[in-house]
Amino acid sequence: MSSGEPSCTPPFPVAQPGAVGCWRCRDRELTWGERTLVMGVVNVTPDSFFDGGHHAGTDAAVEHGQALWAAGADILDIGGESSRPGAEPVAAKEECRRVLPVIARLATTTQAVLSVDTCKAKVARAALAAGAHVVNDITAGQADGAMIPLLRKYDAGFILMHMQGEPRTMQADPHYADVVEEVYQFLAARAQAVIAAGVAVANLAVDPGIGFGKTFDHNWTLLAHLPRFAALGVPLLVGASRKRFLGELCGRPVEKRLAASLAVAALAAERGAAIIRTHDVKETCDAVRVADRLRSATSHTTERSTCGD
Repeated sequence: MSSGEPSCTPPFPVAQPGAVGCWRCRDRELTWGERTLVMGVVNVTPDSFFDGGHHAGTDAAVEHGQALWAAGADILDIGGESSRPGAEPVAAKEECRRVLPVIARLATTTQAVLSVDTCKAKVARAALAAGAHVVNDITAGQADGAMIPLLRKYDAGFILMHMQGEPRTMQADPHYADVVEEVYQFLAARAQAVIAAGVAVANLAVDPGIGFGKTFDHNWTLLAHLPRFAALGVPLLVGASRKRFLGELCGRPVEKRLAASLAVAALAAERGAAIIRTHDVKETCDAVRVADRLRSATSHTTERSTCGD
C-alpha cells in the first residue's frame, strides 16, 4: 500500500490486550487467547528448507504428524508445495498426491485440528473432503478466485498471510515505506474482503508473514509490533521457526537455530501471538507455557495493584 492510499478499518472490533476468542474450523473450535496454541509443521515436500524432504513420503509424514500431535501440537499444518525463497511452483495434481493421504490418515489417528498449507482451491477442496479443518493460504486468498466461496461452503478456518511478491522472487528486493502499517493494512483489507464475500469473522486468523518478502530488519520490526496485529481481533499466527533471519543474527545454520526459534516463540506469545507455527513442537510448547504463565502472573499482579485504588 502506498502512503497515498486510504487506510482500511477492520470490519470487526479492535481487540483489547488479553482478549480471548473462539476460532471456528468446521466442526472444531479452538479457544485462543487463554493459552498459546502450537501448530506443528508437516512438510510433504522433497525441498523443505529445514528437513530437506525427510518426511516427503506418506508413511514418514504421517508418523511425523502423529509424533508432533503426541508432543502437544494443537494444529498440524500439512503442506505439499514448498514456499521457501526461490521455490518453484507445484501442480495441483502433484500437491494433492502428496498431501491427501497424509491428511486422511492423520484425521483418523490424531485429534489434532488439521490445516492444509495451499493457495489452490482444487487442493483445498480435496483436503477438506479428506478431513482438513483449516486452509493456510500464503496469498490470503488472492491466488485463486475459487478459494473464498469454498471456505464459505465448508465453514473452514482460514489463515490470511501477508507476502510481498511470490516465493521464487520474494527475497530479491523487498521494500516498504512502513512495513508495520503496510502489512497491517493488507491484512485488514483482505479480512474485510473475505468477510464481505460471506466468510465469518470467527473463521479467520492472520499471519504477518515473517520471512515472506521481508528483509532482516523488516522481520524484527514486525515482531516488535505484534500487538498491532493482535488488535485485529482474530487469532494472530507467527511462524519464525528456524528461518534465515535468525541464522543471520546468531550465525547459525538451520539445524542449530532451535534456541533462537524458542526465544522468538516465547516473546511472540508474550506480545499477543495466539498461534506459534513451529518445526519443534515439544520444545515450543515448553517455551510458550512459560510465556503464558508469566503473562498470567503479570495480569494478576496488575489487578491486585489496582484493586485498592
